[in-house]
Order: sequence, then structure tokens, then C-alpha cells
Amino acid sequence: MSEYFSLRQRLAAPGITIVPGIYDALGSVLVQQVGYHVAYLSGASIAYTRFGRPDIGLVGMSEVAETLSAITERSDLPVIVDGDTGFGNALNVMRTVRLFETCGAAAIQLEDQTLPKRCGHLTGKTLVPKGEMVGKIKAALDARRQAETLIIARTDGIAVEGFDAALERAEHYVEAGADVLFVEAPQTPSQMRAIVAQFGGRIPLMANMVEGGMTPQKTAAELQDIGYSLVIFPGGMVRAMAHSARAYLESLNTHGTNQPFRDQMLDFSELNEMLGTDNMLAIGARYDAKNFEDTHD
Repeated sequence: MSEYFSLRQRLAAPGITIVPGIYDALGSVLVQQVGYHVAYLSGASIAYTRFGRPDIGLVGMSEVAETLSAITERSDLPVIVDGDTGFGNALNVMRTVRLFETCGAAAIQLEDQTLPKRCGHLTGKTLVPKGEMVGKIKAALDARRQAETLIIARTDGIAVEGFDAALERAEHYVEAGADVLFVEAPQTPSQMRAIVAQFGGRIPLMANMVEGGMTPQKTAAELQDIGYSLVIFPGGMVRAMAHSARAYLESLNTHGTNQPFRDQMLDFSELNEMLGTDNMLAIGARYDAKNFEDTHD
């Protein structure tokens, strides 16, 4: 059994939950070893790392599911999965929810953008009618097989229709039965406080911190004081890795050796220690053929 509380239990407890974004199984290992309790599988980060492309709706359902399966096979962390728009209509949403749940998702986030969607901090988004999104939320709730699988409803209404219209959309999504509410990209602290004033205490609220994005940067403690229940940092790891990788490549090109960059790298033994290589080899050795040879031959 996992040593972790379910995400539903964690959200019911006091305090805010900090959720780093990941895009592969290695990221889940790092997040778990540092001591986080939840991870966020970012569709944007899959696009960045797997395809070298921006978050403009290029990642498909099966590609997210494949990535999720690799993560949950390696780690028992609860994973919030970015389900984008559900990859189509309500029937697509139902298939997405069941597939992601089967692959180990603890929560599935759905948004009210049209296809193809784009990052919530990019301009030029368009939305489906709120009634269509309500239908998608209800379809997602009906499709899940376990009550512990949470459905997170996200609205991108602030950037498209304005703040008041976004709150109206969010109200419909709460009434539809969403487990967590995510009003994307509030642009001022007063907007953040207004979201909490309307919905705090009724439903857990999720915040999204994107460096250089539309939302003012706040610490987890500040967000907790405002009234948020969890905060995701969906692209932080990929931005940090890209920055470090570029610096490494520039150093290698300049010096023709890794030595000047050595103190910013794991060596071979350190990497294998992090990955648990010795333990895996020891487990495999228990099943070597020599252990099962017939000694009477």
C-alpha cells in the first residue's frame, strides 16, 4: 500500500499542498525523493520535452496515457494529470477519464477551451459554451470508477470573457459536481482573493504559478493565507532542466570536457544510487536460473 494519503484526504487536511510539475518517470523519482507528496503531469511539459514544441494542443490522449503509465509504474506518488479539454466531446472525456484512471491518475484536470487548446498563459484562446463544459464535467464524474479519482474543473474565462464571466462559469462547474476548482490566470492579487471569497470553503481551489505568466508570483505560504488548497508549478522543472542543460552544452563546447561543469552534475555512481540500481540488480539476482536448477541432475 502507498505510504501517501489519497489526494482527497490531503485536500481535506489543513494547509496547502505544493505540487511540482513532471513530464517523465525520472521526474517522479526526483519529486518523491525530495519529499513531495503529489506530482502534476503537465501536458505543456510533455510537449516541450517530447516534441520540442509549445503548448498549443499538439499532445494527444494516448501520449499522455503512455507517459502516465511509465510514471505510476515507477512511483506511488498521487499524480494530477492535465487532461486538457478531454480531447474532444463528452464521449471523449469519458474515455479519457477511464484511460487515465486505469493508468493510475489520482486526479484529472479538464478545461473549457476549444480545440486545439493552448497554454493558459498564452493569448488567443477560445472557449466552449459553459453548458458544454458542464456536460463534460458530468460525463467525467459518471465515467470514473473510483470516488477517490478527483475531477478538477478549469476555466480559462478570465482571459477570454473577463473576470466576472469567469466566476459565473466557475459557479456552474462547482454546481456540476467538480471536486476541485481551477480558475486559470487571475491577473491581480485582488482577483485571487475574489475567487477565494466566492468559492473558498465550498470546494478546494487550485493555483498555478508560471514564471513570466499572467498571475502574480506568490509563495505557497502566501497562497495558503489567501485561501488556496493546492498550488502547481507545472513547468518549473522543465525550465530549470532546460536552463541547466544549455549551460552544460555551452561548457562542453567551450572546454571539450565535462570537468568545469562537474560540480553541477551527478557522476555515474551518484546517478545509479538515485535510481536504485543496486537494489534492482539484487532483486533480479533472486530469480537467476542457477537458483532454480535441479540439484539432482
